[in-house]
Amino acid sequence: MLQVKYDREEMLKVIDNVTQKTLSMDLTWDWPCGVAYYGVTRAYQTTGNKEILDRLVQWADEYIELGLPSWTVNTCAMGHMLITLYEETGDQKYWDIALSKVDYLQNHALRFGDNVLQHTVSVANDFPEQAWADTLFMAAFFLLRVGSKLKDEAMIQDALNQYYWHIKYLQDPSTGFWYHGYNNVNKDHMSGFYWGRANAWGAYTMSQVKPQLKDWYLYPQCMDVECSLRDQLAALKLVQTDNGLWRTVLDDEESYEEVSASCGIAAAMINNGNPLHTKYVQKALDGILQNITEDGRVLGVSGGTAVMKDREGYRKIPKDWIQGWGQGLALAFLSDIVEIGGDPIVQKNNGSLHPARRIGL
Repeated sequence: MLQVKYDREEMLKVIDNVTQKTLSMDLTWDWPCGVAYYGVTRAYQTTGNKEILDRLVQWADEYIELGLPSWTVNTCAMGHMLITLYEETGDQKYWDIALSKVDYLQNHALRFGDNVLQHTVSVANDFPEQAWADTLFMAAFFLLRVGSKLKDEAMIQDALNQYYWHIKYLQDPSTGFWYHGYNNVNKDHMSGFYWGRANAWGAYTMSQVKPQLKDWYLYPQCMDVECSLRDQLAALKLVQTDNGLWRTVLDDEESYEEVSASCGIAAAMINNGNPLHTKYVQKALDGILQNITEDGRVLGVSGGTAVMKDREGYRKIPKDWIQGWGQGLALAFLSDIVEIGGDPIVQKNNGSLHPARRIGL
């Protein structure tokens, strides 16, 4: 099993700092908040701190009263938080909203080819017949969680169909890496780069399939997920930098290291459970903690990224601001670290466990 060295008390402190900073951000009902609050719910599940739940409830209730936006693939990312709020409070309104997102995805969202969800960021037809790796987190993983909870086989199959076709469209079988997107009209990967966070969306959500399905081995598509993730992680470990991170374009040494992708990839390694990945997770932990400030800001996170036209487009995406997805993926990763189990080995004096102290950032 994975055996990662960390100081439990310090780790819980970092989780609390990141959680408090995330909850203080003025996030709106869209995918940045969806990823952020998914991470916050993971922090709540890990720590049992009821204050976190209370603040999520307060935020959600205020937003619901003011009115919610129209659904898109991206806004369906908020469904992850709604599942947890319903499970923890029993309040039916959260579940009803979650189910309305399911209804949108199943009956109204744009699809193409073999019933594949088109990635949508607004109510317009933004990217005709395009599949993006982002959709797996925003929609497929969400559908899988709801379908598993309801024991709804049709919904589970729909979710797994999204995984299957996103693997077919986006994973390069020769490298194991994932492309950012696929254009079904032109039958190409557009600019054709292995974007770091796309690989995080793919790896992290695939690592969640087995935990969601008790009899996962009875679903043929799960075999594709298992093999896809195996090949992807085998390739990703080879492009981890000396700092324990992954670049915004994975195989481009002139691209900057990107922390949200690093969190998602390392979390996938934890959830996949291969003990030979221990050293890569340990290295990632040390590198990620060096990019978290004492006040809970996750640094080195690239801005929201469309499928860019060229390599320079990816290289120039700014990373000077904290982002909801960076906060959320960091919380998911740190929560997974704490939940590995066993007795964590305390290391206090080598400096690797202390969050970054970068005054003025």
